[in-house]
Amino acid sequence: MLIDSHCHLDFYTDDLEAVIANAEAAGVERLLAIGIGDGPDDMHRALDIANGLSNVYASAGIHPQEAHQATADNLSKLAALVAQPKCIAVGEIGLDYYHVENPDILTQQAAFIAQMEVAVAARKPILIHCRTSELATPAAKERYGAANAEHDLLALIAEHWAPHGIPGVMHCFSGDLEHAKRSLDLGFYLSFAGNLTYPKAQGIRDAAAFAPADRILVETDAPFLAPIPLRGKRNEPAFVAHTAAFLAELRGISAEALAELTTANFLRLFPTVA
Repeated sequence: MLIDSHCHLDFYTDDLEAVIANAEAAGVERLLAIGIGDGPDDMHRALDIANGLSNVYASAGIHPQEAHQATADNLSKLAALVAQPKCIAVGEIGLDYYHVENPDILTQQAAFIAQMEVAVAARKPILIHCRTSELATPAAKERYGAANAEHDLLALIAEHWAPHGIPGVMHCFSGDLEHAKRSLDLGFYLSFAGNLTYPKAQGIRDAAAFAPADRILVETDAPFLAPIPLRGKRNEPAFVAHTAAFLAELRGISAEALAELTTANFLRLFPTVA
């Protein structure tokens, strides 16, 4: 059995039933639907889906691209969603210095801190989005300057999250070995997506080979980031099997063993999942 630890099911507006059936046929028996919607007004959509399906759970959060919408009212809405039983995490939240149109750094950081506070109050894990401006367009690099989202994110986690002893997930881990070590030291799990399979992703593969067996997860980030050999197609939760097989070979274990340990890790991280 596999678990897709991060997928955007509310993006499948026309064929969700088929997507769920495809996942089940591929042995993906549980899914964590990410509740960011198109912004805070509809971050409830993932939970609506989860409440209607026994094998789907949800998160809720305000993505850093919408950090300027982390108002008192929207944070209250988030807290109400997170209090519901099938909402098992807060996210995806974090920092994104990649797109020039994203909110300014201080606005992003304030929204991130506020949502960590919501998660602390609920005692539920956070799902981290982090995208630096290193590979961004020249306009984004000019806007964000020398700021490093990865450095800023880990510093904020160390100050505002780690002291509370609650775990979290580095969603779609895209850092290098040093980033992996720092994330692990802060109590995070590393979740690997389809980009693990891309030819230029050696740094991610190094981290995936290094990470302790009890701290790794697999995900799709569907409908984005389809793994090789399906790169370029719309991603689906069923395709997590490709990433899992690649990760298993990388770590020198069988696909069955990889499925077993990542499932055990997910259930340990989210003990209320049936």
